[in-house]
Amino acid sequence: METTFFLIIAVLLLLGAAVGLIIYALNSQKSATIDQRLNTYTEAVKSLDEIELEKPFAERVLMPIMKYVLDIFGKLSPQRNAEQIRLNLQLAGNPYGITPVMFGGMRLGLSIGLFFLFGLITVSTMGFTTNALMYTMIGTILGYLMPGMWLGNQIKKRQKALTRALPDALDLLTISVEAGLGFDVALQRVTDKSDNELSREFKRVLADVRLGRSRREALRDLGERNGVEDLKTFTAAIIQADQLGVSMSKILRLQSDQMRMKRRQRAEEEAQKAPVKMLIPMVFLIFPAIFVVLLGPSIPRFIEAFGG
Repeated sequence: METTFFLIIAVLLLLGAAVGLIIYALNSQKSATIDQRLNTYTEAVKSLDEIELEKPFAERVLMPIMKYVLDIFGKLSPQRNAEQIRLNLQLAGNPYGITPVMFGGMRLGLSIGLFFLFGLITVSTMGFTTNALMYTMIGTILGYLMPGMWLGNQIKKRQKALTRALPDALDLLTISVEAGLGFDVALQRVTDKSDNELSREFKRVLADVRLGRSRREALRDLGERNGVEDLKTFTAAIIQADQLGVSMSKILRLQSDQMRMKRRQRAEEEAQKAPVKMLIPMVFLIFPAIFVVLLGPSIPRFIEAFGG
């Protein structure tokens, strides 16, 4: 009897301790949640200096200095094709906030820097010769062309990212409109669900509409400023549906199906290009290694046989 009594007491104590721990955990979690909610209202507002100091050192110090230097070089360089440079920077998404003047400064600065770099290297190794002058001029021309090549690569990367993101965004947009949401609200839903180049472009469209521009003008500008054919087709279809009063959900469903078909066709095209792209590394890298492994052990015997 005494053993049973002590077991019952022990079980009750353990249950009481477990219940107490559970209540303590729930109360602490609840108080932490309340503290978090209160902090959103009572937390001191950060000053501009504190917000500025939270940024990375490169963004806070190095980038402004670099932009200032590029701006100085840009004012010294000739401003030819400024409008075309502005359009190309827009197609690239205005990377790092570079202006056409800064881009001209980048060209001038790299040209001067590589001129002195190649000049010092070639003169120290070859002396004042024609070859040294030729290599120095090649370095100078390379410095002038490098910003253009970098900008072209940025444009291609951004346009490829927009093209890849469009089918998925259209699927979500179509589902949202078919569920009863308006086009602008559905577009806002797409921007909330993703963070990529296309969602940022959609945010710009919504901002333009809020600032007073018509939806047609904002969509037309979206198609023109990115240079992506699929995006132009999509915006043209939406504008035409808006003008003619056609059901937006049907147009979006048609565009979504068409974009998915194009994505499948592009994937098949890339798959067909794969053997051609693999040919060069196979011929120059894989096959020589295989020949060395297979024929390497027999090479000394061939040398002994023919040498003997």
